[in-house]
Amino acid sequence: MENNKKEYMLCGVLAIIVIIMSILSPDRFLSLYNLQTMAFQLPEFGIIALGMMIVILTGGINLSITSGSALAGIMAAFILSGRVMVGASIGMSIALAIGVILVTSVLLGLLNGFVVAYIGVTPILVTLGSKTLYEGISMWLTKGGAISNFPEAYYWFGNESIIGIPVPMIIFIIIALITYVLLEKTPWGTRVYMVGSNPTAAVFSGINIKRVLMQVYVYSALMAGLAGVIMLSRYNSAKVDLGSSYLLQSVAAVVLGGTNIAGGSGKVFGTVIAVAILQVISSGLNILGVNRFIIDMITGAILIAVLTLNIISNRRESRRKSDETVLVAENRG
Repeated sequence: MENNKKEYMLCGVLAIIVIIMSILSPDRFLSLYNLQTMAFQLPEFGIIALGMMIVILTGGINLSITSGSALAGIMAAFILSGRVMVGASIGMSIALAIGVILVTSVLLGLLNGFVVAYIGVTPILVTLGSKTLYEGISMWLTKGGAISNFPEAYYWFGNESIIGIPVPMIIFIIIALITYVLLEKTPWGTRVYMVGSNPTAAVFSGINIKRVLMQVYVYSALMAGLAGVIMLSRYNSAKVDLGSSYLLQSVAAVVLGGTNIAGGSGKVFGTVIAVAILQVISSGLNILGVNRFIIDMITGAILIAVLTLNIISNRRESRRKSDETVLVAENRG
């Protein structure tokens, strides 16, 4: 119960926000259209947040996650729009496009992971540099425009439902479950947490930190690529800023979900609930007519507030443990 305290609190916060939005705009917020819209929007955001979470667990960050998603999407868009494989069947084009997204994402993840793990450059600098690099390549490929006109069959990934459940939501649930199992139920997940909490102890435990970091950045890039599959389908276009608004939001969701920004602790369930909270806030304020820039300001304020509260909480916990240690030593003396 104690270990899940933060997650239970987040569920309570989500319930309160839903109630408030329902009271402020019951006809529109609780409408079937708005609920479906949120169900289609949340998965792409949630998948990127999971990709950000796994990097932050190791004490790093991936500022190139959305620009990498956009670049992989642009590479696939050339195939989907028929600019590369003229005359190919629709099924072959879609399969090849998804394959290109995944392969491109892995390559981008390997680049970040190699520089961070084997060269030793600080993650924030590496991913800031790769973010600029990916955006530059995307701009060069698209000439600043958008690539569109995909096969209608490709819309299935981002716009269709199965027994009333949106396909993107099904994809997100599967990915969230896989990430949960990998992080919280496997030895690999234990290694990821150890690398983030105490790298020195991890080395003495026989953990190959460089390999773990490489795998983490590849996994993060794969999450970005899978989110790109959905976004391409939903928007029917690929461009440089595809999904760019999710960069700040993903960091906010991870921190709000209870993941320590310094690494070492955090749960998938917490991140998922935090994603839902931010999605409800965004959709609710949008319905109320609040300016998009104001919503971004609120997201930034939430991030700063949560980081501040986490630091205060960690300091209090450290003082409490220190006082307990002193008290035990005095009693023994």
